[in-house]
Amino acid sequence: MPDPASPWRPCFITTPIYYVNDRPHIGHAYTSLAADVLARWRRLEGRDVFFLTGTDEHGQKVEKAAKDAGMDPQDFTDQVSQHFRDLAVTMGFSNDGFIRTTEDRHKRACAALWEKLAANGEIYLGHYEGWYAVRDEAFYGPDELTERDGVKYAPSGAPVEWVREPSYFFRLSAWADRLLKLYEDNPDFILPASRRNEVIAFVKAGLGDLSISRTSFRWGVPVPGDDAHVMYVWLDALTNYITAAGYPDDPAAFEKWWPADIHFVGKDILRFHAIYWPAFLMAAGLAPPKRVFAHGWWTNEGQKISKSLGNVIDPVALVDEFGLDPIRYFLLREVPFGQDGDFSRAALIARNNGELADTLGNLANRTLSLIQRNCEGRLPPPATVRDTDQLFIQELKVLPTEVRVRLDSQEFHLALDAIMAAARSANGYITVHAPWALKKTDPARMLEVLRHLHDALRVFATVLQPFMPTTMAKLLDQLGVPEEARGLGALSTPLPGGLVLPPPAPLFAKIEAGA
Repeated sequence: MPDPASPWRPCFITTPIYYVNDRPHIGHAYTSLAADVLARWRRLEGRDVFFLTGTDEHGQKVEKAAKDAGMDPQDFTDQVSQHFRDLAVTMGFSNDGFIRTTEDRHKRACAALWEKLAANGEIYLGHYEGWYAVRDEAFYGPDELTERDGVKYAPSGAPVEWVREPSYFFRLSAWADRLLKLYEDNPDFILPASRRNEVIAFVKAGLGDLSISRTSFRWGVPVPGDDAHVMYVWLDALTNYITAAGYPDDPAAFEKWWPADIHFVGKDILRFHAIYWPAFLMAAGLAPPKRVFAHGWWTNEGQKISKSLGNVIDPVALVDEFGLDPIRYFLLREVPFGQDGDFSRAALIARNNGELADTLGNLANRTLSLIQRNCEGRLPPPATVRDTDQLFIQELKVLPTEVRVRLDSQEFHLALDAIMAAARSANGYITVHAPWALKKTDPARMLEVLRHLHDALRVFATVLQPFMPTTMAKLLDQLGVPEEARGLGALSTPLPGGLVLPPPAPLFAKIEAGA
C-alpha cells in the first residue's frame, strides 16, 4: 500500500468532465492545460501519474440539445464527446484516461455509491419544489435570484423556472460542521484562498438537503431499485473521478489512486466540487480529494465571451494560427491561475516575440552556433565554476526547486516567471563574458563559458518540458540530451564532454504585430 504521506506516492490529477451540449472552447483547453502541465511535471519528478479527463453526457440539458439536433441522445453524445477527445490531441494533452458517463463502468460506480449512501441512511424520498436552472442543472434559493422583465435569473445568468417533482434527497444539511472541519484541518483543500473563503461563507450560512434525483426526464443513470428516477446529473458526474480510479470494480487500483491529488475546475462549478462532492464521499465512508483548485474566466480583448457577441475563442483555430507551444505558454504565463484574465492577441505576440523568440530562442541559437563554430560542434567538458560564475550557476541550481514549489501551489505564471528570469540572467552572462571574443584571448575560458551556457539551456529545456513539450524536445535534441536523461533527477549528472551536437535550428518564429 502506498504511503499517503509520501511526496512521491502515485499522483491522480483530474479535469472536470466537460458537458457535451456544445463544442469545446478556450475555457476547456485552459483547465486541461493546467492539469497536463502538472501531470507532466510529476512524471519528470519520477512519479507514477494518472491524468484523467472526459465528458459529462447525461442530464436534461443534453437531452434537449440532442432533441434540438434531431438526434438520439447517445448518438449526439458520441459525436460531441469526440470533439473533446480531438481537442486533447490538438493541445498535446498527455491524459492517461478519458471517461464518458455513458460507459457501463460508470453506471456501476454510480449505483454502488448510491447504494452505499442509502445503506448509511444518507438518502430519503420526498419531493422538491424550487427555482431550477436547466442550463446549470442546479436549484437556487430566492435570495440568489435577480429578476428582469418578469423572468428570474440565477447568479450565472441562466433563467430559472419553478419545479415541483418527487425526488430522493441527500442529507447534506447534516454535513455542514464536518465540511467546515475538513476546510479547517486542510487549509489548502480549496485554492485559491479567495475561493476557499467563499465556500466557507456559503456553508456557514446553512446547508439544506440536496435533491439527487429527477423524474422529469429519462437521459441519465437510473436510481437503483426505482427506475422512475434518474440520478441528479451532478451526483452522476462527480462520481466519474472514483469510477476512473477503479471504484468499485478494481479495489487495488482504487487504493493506489484515491484520493485524487487535485481536481482542476472552473470557478463556476466550485460549489459542487468543494461542498457536494466531499460530503458524498465522506457519507459513503470514502476519503475526499486532497485539493480542489478553481480557476477564473477569460475575456476576449476586454469583452465578456459569449455566443451572442460572436467572440468565443476556438483553441484549435489559435493553434492553427500561432502554433501549439506559444499558445500553451501564453495561457499559463499571462494570468495568475485562479484569477480572471483577458485574452489579447497583442499580449500573445509580445510574449512570443519577447520571451520565447528573443530571450530563450536567441540564447539557444547563439550558444549552440558558437559551439558549432568554435568547438567543432562538440560539447565542451564540464567546467570549473569560477568566482565570476557563482551567482549564475547558483541560480541554475535552485531553479528546478523554485519551479517545483510554484507548481505545487499551482502558481504556473510564477514558475514561468522564474524560468524567464534565469534565462535573462543567461543572456546577461553571455554578453558579459563574450565567448566569441575569448577564442583569441583565452580559449580555455571560452570552453568554460560555453559549457556553463549549455548547462543552463539544459536546465531551461528540462523544466519547460511540461509547458512546451514539442519545442523543448527539439531543444533537448539540439543539446544532445538523450531521451533517458530528460527527467529532473538527471540534471545532477553532467553530459560527457566531446558529445557531437547537431547543427542548431530556430525554436520560435517571430509573429508580425499585424498578424
